[in-house]
Amino acid sequence: MADGTTSPATADPAMPPNAANTASAASATTSATGTNGNSRRHQAFPVLGSADIARIRRFGSVLNFRRGERLFTAGEAGPGLFVLLRGAVTVTQRDGLGHVEPVVRQGPGEFLGEVGQLSGRPALVDGHADEEVEALLVPPAQLRALIIAEADLGERLVRALILRRVALIEAGASGPVLIGPSQSAGVLRLQGFLQRNGYPHHAIDVANDADAAALFEQYGAAPSGVVAVCPNGSVLLNPADNQLARCIGMVDSLAHDELFDVIVVGAGPAGLATAVYAASEGLQVLVLDCRAYGGQAGASARIENYLGFPTGISGQALAGRAFVQAQKFGAEMLIPAEAASLDCSRKASDGELRLMLTDGRQLRARTVVVASGARYRRPAVPRLSEFEGRGVWYWASALEAKMCSETDVVLVGGGNSAGQAAVFLSQHAARVNMLVRGPGLAASMSRYLIDRIEATSNITLWPQTELTALHGDGDTGLQGVAWRTSAGSGGVGEGAAHAAEQGAAVRNVFLFVGADPETGWLTSCGVAIDRQGFVLTGALAGSEVPGHATAPLETSIPGLFAVGDVRSGSVKRVGGAIGEGAAAVSMIHQHLAAMAAR
Repeated sequence: MADGTTSPATADPAMPPNAANTASAASATTSATGTNGNSRRHQAFPVLGSADIARIRRFGSVLNFRRGERLFTAGEAGPGLFVLLRGAVTVTQRDGLGHVEPVVRQGPGEFLGEVGQLSGRPALVDGHADEEVEALLVPPAQLRALIIAEADLGERLVRALILRRVALIEAGASGPVLIGPSQSAGVLRLQGFLQRNGYPHHAIDVANDADAAALFEQYGAAPSGVVAVCPNGSVLLNPADNQLARCIGMVDSLAHDELFDVIVVGAGPAGLATAVYAASEGLQVLVLDCRAYGGQAGASARIENYLGFPTGISGQALAGRAFVQAQKFGAEMLIPAEAASLDCSRKASDGELRLMLTDGRQLRARTVVVASGARYRRPAVPRLSEFEGRGVWYWASALEAKMCSETDVVLVGGGNSAGQAAVFLSQHAARVNMLVRGPGLAASMSRYLIDRIEATSNITLWPQTELTALHGDGDTGLQGVAWRTSAGSGGVGEGAAHAAEQGAAVRNVFLFVGADPETGWLTSCGVAIDRQGFVLTGALAGSEVPGHATAPLETSIPGLFAVGDVRSGSVKRVGGAIGEGAAAVSMIHQHLAAMAAR
């Protein structure tokens, strides 16, 4: 999305970094208090009155537990929300290395759970009955029904569940353990993946922990590698993102062979908006994304031109709220899960579109929404792939900012995403060298960002400049770069030079150089696209079915819609993407009604 770039995880109390994971649990009590002290602690762990419990009863069933019995177990599917009627439960968190820490002790009138219980994801914590316990269990589906039916009570419950997830993330003592050198490419990759999905985790530097170093050596990990230990004790060497996700229960292995009303491919602002509106109107919705919710916008440090947020909001906070909201209405989430191809051959006969995933599963839907967005381009610079994850980055989160502390960095790109990243990194780096191919920023960046860059003393703008070389080796990572500035041009800002060739001993380069649409999975369906590969919609797309009137956001395949950055002619703004997602749902209803009338 052109509205932003990458950001640190936020502890916005209205929204977790993620919502689809975990389990029953409270959170690190001290973290839950945060800067708001007792007020935030009270919101995270409220005590329900008898009237509230009476309202909840019709959504659950009463269970009894003996002293010492577990109500839920870390790494196992969470059964739902427990409301304690009698007795007390102690919640503890443990990692795969056997470390156990107490979290909180809860008694009558309190409830056990966190935001992951909206979708029944595996627990991140253990809950043991300290004495004879009587509890009201509200399963995930009933919990969602409760939140919608009892709006005021539901609001209090959801806020508490979100705050508990935030506290678990802040505590960093639950979830998987990542073992390796702190600057290991493998550790940084998995940290970034878990952080963008709002999943609690803990990283151990082998230089500071002898036991971790021994385990790292035992598994034969390379200096750039990582050993991941899941809460159930499983150990993975250099796992891919989806392998780790399966190990921690973040994504399921179910067949999902039911017929969905809508499958949304992509969980950026456009895809999440589609999911929220479609699910809230009673449609059966499945959302998938190959990496994390939020898309490019989810990695934005601060979006300041989105309506209704005069002081700005981080992309992750905005996307995370939508992520929870979609699940509240019953949308199912598959993240990470990647679309491999789309089969349109059955559309004319039985009205189905079939989506094949890279893991071999096949999904069926009456309609599919293409919201797969665009990916940043890789410039033609020698050895680029060698340094990806070892000093070359396509986002700028808190992890990368920490590595850049008091050092010089290079950032390539002149759009809004690049501008947001430059401003964010300038708060950490000694200097940000911003390279742009054009004569300036006015043609591609919002005025407020240009003004901010010009007012930031440690950002140097290099117009008409291209990155030409990367220096370093595989073990130590990036050590330096070179760039070329066109004759007659020079850097703008303190320390600028007019040399045609320039080099710098920097260890981190950030690339935001335009985007290509993520449409490779559509080629099997013959969807109409423009010269750049973006999906055509409406009258420009036409239709493969004679006489079919293509809706404005419908592709050339009836029942296949496209929204957001992937769509040809879209405005590449968060607000526009959300509007398209909402508008697509009315067109989906029309399509489903036409199918039913046949």
